[in-house]
Formats: sequence, structure tokens, C-alpha cells
Amino acid sequence: MQLRFSQDIKSLLQRLAEQPLTLKDILEQTSERGFSLVIVLLILPFLFPMPPGFTGPFGGACLLLSLQMVLGKRSPWLPNKIANYQFPSKFAHILLQNLRRVTRILEKIARPRLRKIAENPFSWRLNGLCISWLTILLILPIPLTNPIPTIGILLLAIATIEADGLLMCISYIITILITILFGFIGYGLWLAPGLLPSILK
Repeated sequence: MQLRFSQDIKSLLQRLAEQPLTLKDILEQTSERGFSLVIVLLILPFLFPMPPGFTGPFGGACLLLSLQMVLGKRSPWLPNKIANYQFPSKFAHILLQNLRRVTRILEKIARPRLRKIAENPFSWRLNGLCISWLTILLILPIPLTNPIPTIGILLLAIATIEADGLLMCISYIITILITILFGFIGYGLWLAPGLLPSILK
């Protein structure tokens, strides 16, 4: 049986490839599941090379949604300017191609498990908190690090969609490890403050 995640995302991206859809359209169609589905759509491009300028808008929208999860909201909301953003058809096609690679792996590891953990209201808030924190790390202007927090966000979002409590627990550990890694990176940049500007040139 395919993951509901892959079915939902593939269906959305196929529609996006045929006609432009807004984030508002997606949220209205998916309701509570829209939180995680839209977060996946927003962060999936960061696993692959992408044009500059997307980190701020996509990361900002992801952060806004995840903060609503922290507050216990079950109906997602976005400002009109962001909600009415249309995914370009060409961009959606690239996403669809890349998604096929990702889902081959995810379909093997995610399924409903430890439902008491997965369906606990505290887990919903904790997932939102972890996604918010990882999104902040994603937005940081550190070259070549985008895929690292993206993997953590992706796992948390999929675990939420699939009610996979075991994957949630694994994702919490991964979030801690990513935080430690970025701590080492930050410490290295603090020791060599001229390193980051030289990399960005």
C-alpha cells in the first residue's frame, strides 16, 4: 500500500503541472493535513539545487505554518499574499520529478506506528516546535547546509501525516543531532569570522 503522503503529494503536483494552484487552494482541499502537506511542498525544493530567492518566502511560509502547530491550531492560515502564491507549472514539474526519487525511500520507512504517541495533542505541538526550529536553521545564510534541516522537517511532516509515532521519535533525535551540528558550524564561524563572507563571495 502506498503512503497517503505520496498519494496526496503526487496528486497535488500533477494538478499543479496541469494548471496553476495557489497555496490557499491546497490548504482548503486538505484541511488539517494541509499543514504537513504544504510544509512538504515548501521545503522539498531545498533537497535539490534551486534558484536563489526562494529561501525567504518558502521558509517564511513554512515557519508561519509550524508556529500555528505549536499553538495547537488545526486549521492552517496564511496571509493573502502568501496564500495566493501560484506554483509555476515548470517548477511543479521539476518538483514532481524529484519527488519520485524521495518517495521510493519514504514509502519503505513510514507507516502508522505507536499511535498513542502520534495522535497525542502534545506531539502535534512538539512536531510544530521542531519544524519551526529546523526552518530557522534552514533560513540561515550558511552555504551548502539547506538539505540538512530539510531532511529533519520532511521526516517530521511525513510522520505527522502518516501517524507514525516511531518516525516522530527518530525525527526528534535527528533534530537534536542537526542542532548539535549547526552548533559546531556556528562555533567554527565564530572562531573564523572572516570565513563565511569569503565563502559567500
